[in-house]
Amino acid sequence: MSTSNTTRPQRITILGSTGSIGVNTLDVISRHPDRFEVFALTGATQVDLMLQQSVQFKPSMVVMAHADAAKQLQEKLDALGLGIRVQSGAKALEEVAAHPHVDSVMAAIVGAAGLKACLAAASSGKRLLLANKEALVVGADVFLKAVQQGGATLIPIDSEHSAIFQSLPEDASTWKNRVEKIILTASGGPFRRRDVASLKDVTPEEACAHPNWVMGRKISVDSATMMNKALEVIEARYLFGLPPERLEVVIHPQSVIHSMVQYRDTSVVAQLGTPDMRVPIAYGLSWPERMASGAQALDFHTLADMTFESLDDHGHRERFAGLRLAWDALRAPLGTTTVLNAANEVAVEAFLTKRIRFDQIHHVNAHCLSALLVSNMSTIEDLMALDEKTRALAHSCVGEWTSG
Repeated sequence: MSTSNTTRPQRITILGSTGSIGVNTLDVISRHPDRFEVFALTGATQVDLMLQQSVQFKPSMVVMAHADAAKQLQEKLDALGLGIRVQSGAKALEEVAAHPHVDSVMAAIVGAAGLKACLAAASSGKRLLLANKEALVVGADVFLKAVQQGGATLIPIDSEHSAIFQSLPEDASTWKNRVEKIILTASGGPFRRRDVASLKDVTPEEACAHPNWVMGRKISVDSATMMNKALEVIEARYLFGLPPERLEVVIHPQSVIHSMVQYRDTSVVAQLGTPDMRVPIAYGLSWPERMASGAQALDFHTLADMTFESLDDHGHRERFAGLRLAWDALRAPLGTTTVLNAANEVAVEAFLTKRIRFDQIHHVNAHCLSALLVSNMSTIEDLMALDEKTRALAHSCVGEWTSG
């Protein structure tokens, strides 16, 4: 697949355009109207925001998760005389991800809900800008086979994985022989120095107040527990092909260094920048070129000291107990990472709706990992069945605490 097109704008489908990644993607695209054309937008329930986006970017198609939201949006668009077709449901997501008119797909739907659309884009040979961790965490082997067989171009959008991608040589055929390890940085979230015993009292509002990044509620909670970093370790394992023991996490509260690559000669190459998702989004959209993102440049004259903390410092292993589950899941049978992801989605939702405590998120995840026997996960149907089974067990676990 060609990485650039000089004859017409790059046509893009944005899966999850009403979320934070989607909104930032549209911001970047709006700065380069000659380079990009929005083919399709998809969202869940935010009808008014999708209406605004549709009026501004005039996509050919829009997909909403639910039929009632799609009906409301279609009526509003028709009243404005815009000939935009609105659809709903999972099949429609797959259709706009794989549509022959589409060059690139921004995969920014949070959770396992976006997996099949990611697979459709990969199988169709798109440039796939991956902001959905679950495509790799849930369906790594199946997804990577689809990428290879479809001839897709896979570009990571998570700030950490984009940083690693930018810190590696362009010649992908030889870099593994030169790399010693990958070091992912983590801010430590809002509770980096909070007393471990007090974590049971954390409220959803506190957990969603990230010190550096503006993110959705689910990802903000994952950052507070460091489960977001656990999922990123899993994602890095499959994106870059290094074994788990060559993946490391270091806490870097300032979020200036987004991740690093240590080479065999002990040299370390890092990517630095302001904590603004428009930077990795712009890089993914323009790769292998670079273009303006709209983000503020680092000012090294005013930059605060950069500090780093080991996971062995300040009680971090107890505070972020869920992080070690990444390595546990990677060493377990294929599909175990699916269990971890599904359990965590249920647990985080239960916390956000105040049915369990913040510290119980980890217990739900650990319980599901220990209780479910995983084997023979060779198809997407196998993985989805395991995902459903895990969610049922996690809901049962949540129910026991709620009733107790």
